[in-house]
Amino acid sequence: MEIQKIRLGIIGAGAIGSVHLTTFSKLGEDVILQGITDAYLPLADQRAKEFGVKQVFSSAEELIHDSNIDAVIIGVPNKWHAPLAIQALKAGKHVLVEKPMGINSEAAKDIVRAQRETGKAVMVGHQMRWQWNIQQVKEQAEKGALGRIYHAKTGWFRRKGIPGWGSWFTTKSEAGGGPLIDIGVHMLDLALYLMGNPKPVSVFGSTYAEFGPKKKGIGNWGTPNWEGQYDVEDLATALIKMEDGSTLSLEVSWAVNMDTSNEPFIHLMGSEGGASLGGNSAKILTEQFDRPIDIELSPKPNEEEDRVQLSRHFVECIRNGNQPITSAMTGLTNNLILDAIYESSKTGREVVLDWNI
Repeated sequence: MEIQKIRLGIIGAGAIGSVHLTTFSKLGEDVILQGITDAYLPLADQRAKEFGVKQVFSSAEELIHDSNIDAVIIGVPNKWHAPLAIQALKAGKHVLVEKPMGINSEAAKDIVRAQRETGKAVMVGHQMRWQWNIQQVKEQAEKGALGRIYHAKTGWFRRKGIPGWGSWFTTKSEAGGGPLIDIGVHMLDLALYLMGNPKPVSVFGSTYAEFGPKKKGIGNWGTPNWEGQYDVEDLATALIKMEDGSTLSLEVSWAVNMDTSNEPFIHLMGSEGGASLGGNSAKILTEQFDRPIDIELSPKPNEEEDRVQLSRHFVECIRNGNQPITSAMTGLTNNLILDAIYESSKTGREVVLDWNI
């Protein structure tokens, strides 16, 4: 029996929309690129021609309510994630939404409620979970090689990497925040995943804006708008406490005066062993014969690209009715922590997470 292809609609034809089009095009036998739209329609027309998308829609609403579309991919500024995701779910569509799932935790809770009401799949686009080094360390952790993971340290220091100064990236009402919500959400998601998804209960954090307001630390991602604004942080730090007593330390920046590799990192500290991941590498650390032992991990032959694996997982979840690994609840967990870090920075106090939905 022929497997039915999943008909996709893409909302947002910019940089991340193009990435999704490229990736899903590699799953030719599983999907049909059915529709696309963008606030700037000429760009949607251009992408449709590039990738062979069947139809260009004049609006997101028109695309969402088209009966020929099974699932919607949302790749637009953060403030629109929840409104579009909820509209799509209520129209009977499955949803793949870029990170962060919501611009804040209230928006994320709204998505969780809509997902529960409709029973459709909601997947957050955390492609880094499918990197070979993350997967191999996760496998070792699940086997018990690390024992109890009682503390983790994660972060991503970019030396000079503020994206699109003055654009939606650096406007709090559009993005929700700076590097914390942009790249910090990736590191939060990965660390919690590798720790075994413990439940976070409280947060203490601080944020700083020392570069952006001076128009320093500018990177090469995004298009600057020098008439725009910068009202987000450029560095954030936090300590997150879990229900089981474990802790997670987080540090991220878009710009900072320090010696840094500009690559993401995670250090897991377990009772039987540890793991260190940096960029595209990983090693397991333990002690044998009264000596420290480091075991370098390496990718398997013909390792599939992380985004292709993410895209295939989304398709499989739709077909099998499974919850995605990066589910709406994982998205909410991340948003709750992000909000708490911003609140703690304002008040100078520890913030207890509100799990009421």
